[in-house]
Amino acid sequence: MYEVELTNSYFPAQDDADIRDITIGDFLQETANAFPDNVAMVDIDDNGDACSLWTYKELFLEAEKLSTSLSSRFQKGEKVVVWAPNIPQWVFMEYACALSGLVLVTANPSFKQKELCYVIEQSGAVGLFLIPEYRGNKMDEIAKEAIKGNELLREVTDLYDRDKLYSTNKENEPRAKVYPSDPAQIQYTSGTTGFPKGAVLTHKSLLNNAKIYSERKQISQESVWSNFMPLFHTAGCATGTLGCLAAACKMLLIKQYKADIFAKLIEQQKVTICFAVPTMLFDLLESLKLKPRDTSSLEVISTGGAPVPPELVTRVRERLGCHLLSAFGQTEHSPMISLNPIGATLEQITKTAGQPLPKTEVSIRSTDTNEVLALGEVGEICARSYAIMSCYNDNPEATKKTIDNEGWLHTGDLGTMDKNGFLTITGRVKDMIIRGGENHFPAEIEAVLVTNPDIMQVAVVGLPDEKWGEVIAAFFTSETTPKKEDLKSHARNHMSAQKTPSIWVKVGDFPLTGSGKIQKFEIVDRYVKGTYGYVIN
Repeated sequence: MYEVELTNSYFPAQDDADIRDITIGDFLQETANAFPDNVAMVDIDDNGDACSLWTYKELFLEAEKLSTSLSSRFQKGEKVVVWAPNIPQWVFMEYACALSGLVLVTANPSFKQKELCYVIEQSGAVGLFLIPEYRGNKMDEIAKEAIKGNELLREVTDLYDRDKLYSTNKENEPRAKVYPSDPAQIQYTSGTTGFPKGAVLTHKSLLNNAKIYSERKQISQESVWSNFMPLFHTAGCATGTLGCLAAACKMLLIKQYKADIFAKLIEQQKVTICFAVPTMLFDLLESLKLKPRDTSSLEVISTGGAPVPPELVTRVRERLGCHLLSAFGQTEHSPMISLNPIGATLEQITKTAGQPLPKTEVSIRSTDTNEVLALGEVGEICARSYAIMSCYNDNPEATKKTIDNEGWLHTGDLGTMDKNGFLTITGRVKDMIIRGGENHFPAEIEAVLVTNPDIMQVAVVGLPDEKWGEVIAAFFTSETTPKKEDLKSHARNHMSAQKTPSIWVKVGDFPLTGSGKIQKFEIVDRYVKGTYGYVIN
């Protein structure tokens, strides 16, 4: 934990970490040479059993073989879309593309035709790598429709077709020289507020961010990382996959999160670490109630994407016996910006997203003047570091709006900073609720509401209103059906009347992005259409 005492909402970059000027492919080779027999990846089947594994030497040789094949069919800098769930071939492609200098474009396997078409065309991809079907989504059929009329795309390959995947067009074609500053991936923003943009991320930004993040979590060669976060998101393919690479530790590759399967893996595979959103952890605790397991191997779980209820932190510590650390990041920052250190207090974990990671400057700035604000004042969270995206793909206007002339990434998230540099997230700039001319910040209200024992998860949004412009509405999940007066009473005991929601809606679940973030625009849309939730009167 950094012992600092700030005078305003600016946290200078701390110099307690090394930035490697190295490509992802070279780092993989370096790790394979240094730790050839360390287990790198274990493929976990749908029943939670290990079915295949690769050491770091084997993983490098597999990636190198695939890279040789890809280099005979594609030129350095060309883009290829990987459209698949968490399967070993995805990881092989990640490293093979890195070795070849290809730009890997990620795509959610739940995409439909229009979404896939958008990613392929917007990225300018020349190759599409997919599997035939996933969870009822007929991906091969969708792909045929999505690429109709596309004259740029020249290859569509089934990742399960090993002969085609590893085929070569030219013999002994040398691989192009790849540099740390070269683009490695295009990651499309998750779309919590609408249309996605493609963040171009470099080898240097992705690898070092994963390395520094894993170092704060105190990962070692002996760690076992359970990676069920989707590989099409930076939490899966960057902080997860590359974080394990940086530590030369074992990664369990899991296609889909299921609490019962995860509980089994903790016991049988001796899982020590993972990243999980709060909903996943609630489900895990409920699973362990029904079927107790030995979870003593767990050391650290990091979480983000939603407020962390104090009850959850307490239950994780008591039942799982490990640290639960809240974090903050976004795709455009490769992705992690801050993370609570191991020594953080319960209050810091539940109320903040930690201190900035090493080598990262963070400031809270006025949305009107762009000036650094006083401590405790709400403004836009901005970051400046090695990890900022190069640009939004083929979108200079959006890039200019997001990265200012001084190199600050404007995250679009609102928050505050305390004198010790801990960040508190108060909402999105676009999500800010303006009721009767007064600004209200959803995350601030959510942080209070999740302390109510009758509320499991909550999302606070603004709903259109003729009189006030917007009114505050709380959508929540609960095992009971609490009374409105009890909900309001709890809120009023912890915050002022004008911040208390006037509309309370119990829901069965939330619309989520592929990375597990709540889509608030979708909540509003469904509610306005009258198709969502039970209103508590």
